[in-house]
Amino acid sequence: MRIAYIAAGAAGMYCGSCLHDNTLARALLELGEDIVLVPTYTPLRTDEGDVSHQQVFFGGINAYLQQNVPLFRYTPRWIDKLLDHPKLLNLVSKRSASVDPAKLGGMTVSMLRGEGGHQAKEVNKLVDWLIDEIQPDVVHLSNSMLLGMARRINERCGPPVVCSLSGEDIFLEKLVEPHYSQARQLLRERAAEVAAFTALNNYYADFMADYLSVDRTKVHVIPHGLDLTGYAAPGTPAAPAANATGSRGEATPIVGYLARVCHDKGLHLLVDACERLAADRPDLLFELHAAGYLGTADRSYLADLERRTQQGPLAGRFLYRGELDRNAKLDFLHGLSVFATPTVYQESKGLPAIEALAAGTPVVLPDHGSFPELVAETGGGLLHRAHDARHLAERLAELLSEPQKAAEMGEKGQSAVHTHRHSANMARQTLTLYEQLIG
Repeated sequence: MRIAYIAAGAAGMYCGSCLHDNTLARALLELGEDIVLVPTYTPLRTDEGDVSHQQVFFGGINAYLQQNVPLFRYTPRWIDKLLDHPKLLNLVSKRSASVDPAKLGGMTVSMLRGEGGHQAKEVNKLVDWLIDEIQPDVVHLSNSMLLGMARRINERCGPPVVCSLSGEDIFLEKLVEPHYSQARQLLRERAAEVAAFTALNNYYADFMADYLSVDRTKVHVIPHGLDLTGYAAPGTPAAPAANATGSRGEATPIVGYLARVCHDKGLHLLVDACERLAADRPDLLFELHAAGYLGTADRSYLADLERRTQQGPLAGRFLYRGELDRNAKLDFLHGLSVFATPTVYQESKGLPAIEALAAGTPVVLPDHGSFPELVAETGGGLLHRAHDARHLAERLAELLSEPQKAAEMGEKGQSAVHTHRHSANMARQTLTLYEQLIG
């Protein structure tokens, strides 16, 4: 089967959607399918082998210029191709303009208008290439922000269009009027032009079916699957990790956080919980280690947390380990005693939590979004009341003070992920959906 998968780059950071899309594409290739993973906006960044197409379409520079400078809506394609060069896009993304939704409402609406928006030239260029050169049996869009392309594909008598649902409501809900209402209306209109949607869990499938005003039966749940290379197999002790001891060189239990370092992901709540735990349970010796992408706009957020933890009950027990490549990530996850990401918003994916479970590390997660479903399915951890640092501290104490219970939960979660949440299973389920659509 010939598959065109249109993925959205994330301006140089490790992004859950990019990781998912690349893992799925690799798994489909391993099944013998003919898939072209097409990056848009910026090149993809992944900690696994990158299988994406070299050319970037709908480049972020072109999209921005066409939004703000009318002349660039009529430039020849050779100029556009220069501006879409991956090296230039990567360079600019490191000094990126604001990704604040409140400042990007106009561009968001224009992109959703597709062939009627300021980026119509980009839509036509991509669709022409797909239909005339790639000639796919199915086109898969990586998120609903790309729905503006679907109508032109249909007008060209193209193949069925599938769209993944991957947490875009977090961005959309921060738009300001009139762009918020315009975007919501356009999403509902354009969603009707798609053959099927996919979501990683039932929570988000239910939520987005209502959000987009589409029939729930049109949204297919295909859980995320991991490339399990490098993860310790169930029942097999992991190799000693570099971070398996605390900063004092002792076998100190480590509470771990792996996600983008920002307010939305809730690192401040985890710091609060660990401060409470350190003060209330001086008998529990532990450290808090955080890792993940840190954007320019969030550096002050981390700096405030680091200053806060230089004194008080958590003094000397907090460490930011930076952004991790795949090998460092696996070492980090295998060396944790407990994993936690107390997100402020209702998480639609939760990939780092699944990765922690694959490493045999028990999780403590908020009782909203996709997390209750994940914990119920795997048995690999505990839930805490969302936004409640005190209850989070109690849950952490429960696992830190009962290592046998923590180990049993970790093993249970690890077995569930290795059995059901591997990339080949995700690819087979996706392929089944494609086959149903093309008959």
